[in-house]
Amino acid sequence: MIQTLALTQMLGFCLETEEKGAQPNSILGEAHYLNKDDLDISSRDYKGSPSNLVTGMRDRPPMSYSLRMESFNTLLQSNETERYESRPFPVGGYNWSLIVYPNGNRQDSGSGFISLYVAIDNSTLVSSHQEVFADLRFYVFKRTERNFFTVQDTDVWRYNIFKTMWGFPRVLPLDTFRNPSNGYLFNGDNCEFGVDVTVHSPFESSELFTVSRNFPNPRFTWTIQRFSTLVGDTHLSNTFSVGGRNWNIQVNPRGRSTGAGRAMSMYLILNANEKVRPNEKIYVRARLRVINQRIFSLLWTTIERPIDHWFTTPGLGWGYDEFISLDDLRDFWKGYVMGDVLIVEVEMEAISSTNYFPS
Repeated sequence: MIQTLALTQMLGFCLETEEKGAQPNSILGEAHYLNKDDLDISSRDYKGSPSNLVTGMRDRPPMSYSLRMESFNTLLQSNETERYESRPFPVGGYNWSLIVYPNGNRQDSGSGFISLYVAIDNSTLVSSHQEVFADLRFYVFKRTERNFFTVQDTDVWRYNIFKTMWGFPRVLPLDTFRNPSNGYLFNGDNCEFGVDVTVHSPFESSELFTVSRNFPNPRFTWTIQRFSTLVGDTHLSNTFSVGGRNWNIQVNPRGRSTGAGRAMSMYLILNANEKVRPNEKIYVRARLRVINQRIFSLLWTTIERPIDHWFTTPGLGWGYDEFISLDDLRDFWKGYVMGDVLIVEVEMEAISSTNYFPS
């Protein structure tokens, strides 16, 4: 199971991993500073937020680099070999090295643990002011289960000429690592470490989604003369503009789909000549109305129905197959058609727009 710990929790509690006592924690690492004054800068100054660790077991092997060691006990017993550094390997246009401290990085409070780090080759940094942001996921192979203990940070690591190495001083306790029953050391003194390095590049394209409200003229009213004599199934209003887009109201006097022969259908249409970019969606919230023309009617009122829809295709729209029954329209006393005049209306409440960069 994956567990996540905040930095404040790590100061007082051990990570709950499969191996008792395993306690990855945040990194101070090795810093190559330009001057003495920089020695007071802590690791948190180089990260966007306090460390949040994630540990767990994975079946998938490392993708960036794997380091198998067949004489690990020899390094453990050496007083002269503090660390082992792999050859450089390329990721994202930079060269990196996987670094293992068999007895832990003492300068980073890693004594008694396996310490793992990744260093960047300074020569691959284009300029002295360049920063490289990377995600790191470290692996330790567990032979008994044929999978990998992994540790990573939810935040990215920031590499530059001041800070060329990041990692974890306390990946696994040495006692846990050296116990043959745990499977990290196998075939005598073989072991395997690995790392995934993912370089984050600044995005080159983006979009800005905005919803506009409170339009200067949000209502469009369509007065339909000689309503009973309309010929044809579909009728469109004149084009009107709201929210930077052109629209039409569509009515089907005798109904369509489920409303055919039973009710008048009415829809809000995105004008057929509107330019919509590929994958662009336009969110619209509006209200369609059939106006009751009896001003002082107490029984019958204006019929209003909401629109809440994403428009994607010019010439198509959204509305109601059964907006108002034909019986109600024909009933003179109900006041929806008077003097053979029908009045319909739309009130636009919200319309979205999306700006793409680069345009």
